[in-house]
Amino acid sequence: MRSIHVGLLGLGQIGSGLYKLISRKSSFCERRYGVRFEISKILVKNLKKKRFPGLNSRLITSDANQILDDPSIDVIVELIGGILPAKKLIIEALRKGKDVITANKALLAEEGEEIFTLARKLDRQVFFEASVGGGIPVIKTLREGLSANRIDSILGIVNGTCNYILTQMSHGGMDFDAALRQAQEKGFAEADPSFDIDGIDSAHKMAVLARLAFEQPIPFREVYCEGIRHIAEQDITFAKDFGYCIKLLAIAKREKDGIEARIQPTLVPKDHILAKVDGSFNAILFDGDEVGEILLYGKGAGPEPTASAVMSDLIDWSKGIESKLPADGEKPLKIKSISTILSRYYLRFSVLDQPGALSKIAGVLGKHNVSISDVIQTERKSGTVVPLILLTHHVHEKDIREAIRIIDGMKTMIRAKSRLIRIEA
Repeated sequence: MRSIHVGLLGLGQIGSGLYKLISRKSSFCERRYGVRFEISKILVKNLKKKRFPGLNSRLITSDANQILDDPSIDVIVELIGGILPAKKLIIEALRKGKDVITANKALLAEEGEEIFTLARKLDRQVFFEASVGGGIPVIKTLREGLSANRIDSILGIVNGTCNYILTQMSHGGMDFDAALRQAQEKGFAEADPSFDIDGIDSAHKMAVLARLAFEQPIPFREVYCEGIRHIAEQDITFAKDFGYCIKLLAIAKREKDGIEARIQPTLVPKDHILAKVDGSFNAILFDGDEVGEILLYGKGAGPEPTASAVMSDLIDWSKGIESKLPADGEKPLKIKSISTILSRYYLRFSVLDQPGALSKIAGVLGKHNVSISDVIQTERKSGTVVPLILLTHHVHEKDIREAIRIIDGMKTMIRAKSRLIRIEA
């Protein structure tokens, strides 16, 4: 029986989940893999914090050197999260000859190239299955199961908090604020939900996935990021009237003139497979040149699913499987600006109901190459402000943005900022 000694950095929800999982799966790993995982030391920030029952308090330390300098520790698992001190600790671990397993999507998205470059130079391994998709084997699928494919696109629901909120708005009849409060009560959203609802968490995950899929660095700051704060209950209703639902999608596409990488609320046809992904679940749809479309679906967050992914990396490491650090392709493509993308759009205008309003708006849109495909105008009552809903044919973003800027300047007719949501058919 081979014993593997683990140095654990961080004992939050995921770290605690991993500690408990290793305890639960001890005999299972011994029987199936012939290994025994033992957590030798655990780095925490606050030694006095009350921990969960069953934790061996003698393993706790606030001194990282007790882990990094311990020659008996075989592998480091980083579950601190964030950029610092996680980056510093991972770099020190690599330099001291230790391989690393991490779930840190933010760090990999923003500083991953430096870490991967150092790992290659030092001939060390960095595993990161748990960084995207919780318990869904997304990274392994990209690196191994789809390794014979050129990945042309990724469409994903990668944030359970936002998907839960939008599901409650769509099926529960809630407005955004009520759905957010319920998500917080159920533990799906933090007290400060900005990281999730503003799309930042999804953008980190997309940067990691696109880096693997397209074999080139995808700078996090070049991923277009738009959250769901502005989605109103009426948008959900009007989308249904047109045969769509609204999802926060992570989208990456390989085009001849560059790579699209964006996070955005999106109108998705009701019969699309991603439209059926509800609640806090995640789903990622890959399109490979050989396999076509392939969907991965499951729990994208939570201590148990994420700890399961960390454990899978530990098992791979114990078997001597290499982490297959991201490689670079032959010819890097530029990351396209959001202004250059071609899409269909849902537009909502708040219009003072007066003769000729629709024709004036349509005229401005037409001058900017925007062609209307569908219209909903609610029951009219002269002198009131009513929503005017338009769907467009495909148009470049820069054209529709300029048209909306001009329309919003018509203060005698437009009484609130116009809303734009992209459509992915």
